[in-house]
Amino acid sequence: MITDVVIAGGGPNGLMLACELSLAGVRPVVLERLPEPSEEPKANGFLGQVVKMLDHRGLYERLNGSPEPPQPNSGYFMFGAMSLDLSLLEDSPVYALPVPQRRLVQVLQERAVELGVEIRRGHEVVGLSQDDDAVTIDVAGPGGAYDLRARYLVGADGAHSTTRKLCGIGFPGITYDRMTVRTAHATVPADWVDPATGALNVPGHGAVLPFLPHRTERGGFSYAPIPGHPPLVSATEWDRPGTDAPMSLDELRDGIRRVLGVDVPLGPPDGEGPHVLRRLTGGNTRVAERFSDGRVFLIGDAAHVYAATGGGPGLNLGLQDAVNLGWKLALVIRGGAPPGLLNSYETERRPAAHRMIVNAQAQSALIAPGDDVTGLRELFAELLRDRSTVQRLAELIAGADVHYDMGEREAHPLIGRFAPDLEVHTPTGPVRLAELTRAARPLLLDLTEDASLAETLGLRHDQADIVTARPQPSAPTALLLRPDCYVAWASASPRPDAAETEELRAAVERWFGVIEPVRP
Repeated sequence: MITDVVIAGGGPNGLMLACELSLAGVRPVVLERLPEPSEEPKANGFLGQVVKMLDHRGLYERLNGSPEPPQPNSGYFMFGAMSLDLSLLEDSPVYALPVPQRRLVQVLQERAVELGVEIRRGHEVVGLSQDDDAVTIDVAGPGGAYDLRARYLVGADGAHSTTRKLCGIGFPGITYDRMTVRTAHATVPADWVDPATGALNVPGHGAVLPFLPHRTERGGFSYAPIPGHPPLVSATEWDRPGTDAPMSLDELRDGIRRVLGVDVPLGPPDGEGPHVLRRLTGGNTRVAERFSDGRVFLIGDAAHVYAATGGGPGLNLGLQDAVNLGWKLALVIRGGAPPGLLNSYETERRPAAHRMIVNAQAQSALIAPGDDVTGLRELFAELLRDRSTVQRLAELIAGADVHYDMGEREAHPLIGRFAPDLEVHTPTGPVRLAELTRAARPLLLDLTEDASLAETLGLRHDQADIVTARPQPSAPTALLLRPDCYVAWASASPRPDAAETEELRAAVERWFGVIEPVRP
């Protein structure tokens, strides 16, 4: 028996891919080495375009606990431990969702089970070989070793990916070993916290804004009062590696004293754990030489890792890898996929990985110690008063500056970009565009005057979801969305002419397969 897809790794990226495949009618098997979900505190939230993507799958409400759609951050943010005034922008692309990674895993696992995904915990990939038809996967499980045959294998098994190593895929990049970050959940004096701004007023030093990395000539400090958790306090230093002794609050206090020049009395965290108490020295920024090998694909940290710059860049990228790859694998497995569809996975996701490298390295340079960096920051502070600079950096942070090549002619500015925030009025009432994409299917939104695009093309409901609605002021009159919610075609014409209609046909056939001619 051949399984359609085996996913190595049951973390957020593997589970997200499993949900995407299941929505498309493909039931994968997930192999996860750990017998239970990890309780280790990791990422604390999501930033940028990934938040909108979670909303388009109906997961934002589950994670946020509110029926309200995500709202962009239009106040102060940060870049390289410098204030980024998003209020200068008419339309901020920066969305944030504070939620612990273990909560995301819980929600995604629940959703995967609802969709019929088989999750095998305590099972891991230890070997593989492949031929023209399938991948043979050697698995070690609680009951002993066994083999699986799958049409495709996806490695979502982290930075030390066994899948990547078994395929002989190199992982070039840069290792940083000068920086040490000490982090802990801890309590701070209540009277130091400004009730209006949330800032931590440190006597002898000054105010430290919440969530914004604070740089000094000696290092960095941050104070993050995450709702529902004790504050997360961190000190970053260069050329002061830790010892082999276990990390302690005393070590963090000493680090803060060196960075800020004053003492910050930290107490043990309140409430039940798990709580963070860790020391990290160095980090890696690496991108795999290739994202696939025959019938094997890599997503998330198995394909790219980044020295931390805040905002969980690896997780943000990895979830979008999963959404990009999921519908493409499913369409190939179901049959009728256009040629080269799977090749577009790496073509589209590698540039996104490269942009994150630019982001990570630029911010690392701006937070480093030294008088020369201080001079660079003074100049940069002047640039950050310019709206166009803020817009560009905000899009870089959010991942909104990456758009996909959808064809030779991309006449509308939305083409190749993530779906816009729209509310449309359908025959059954008003609905947000994000609510129309929960099924992870191609979507033709027709707001033209006669709403006949699908009929003109001969596009069937088994090929795409087709939604007609009333035209909206200043909105596009028609959109074709891929299942990953990127715009494959768009029009601003009340009545698209024959040329535009043929461009729509070409977009459908490029991404979803040939449309059968309309019979007279």
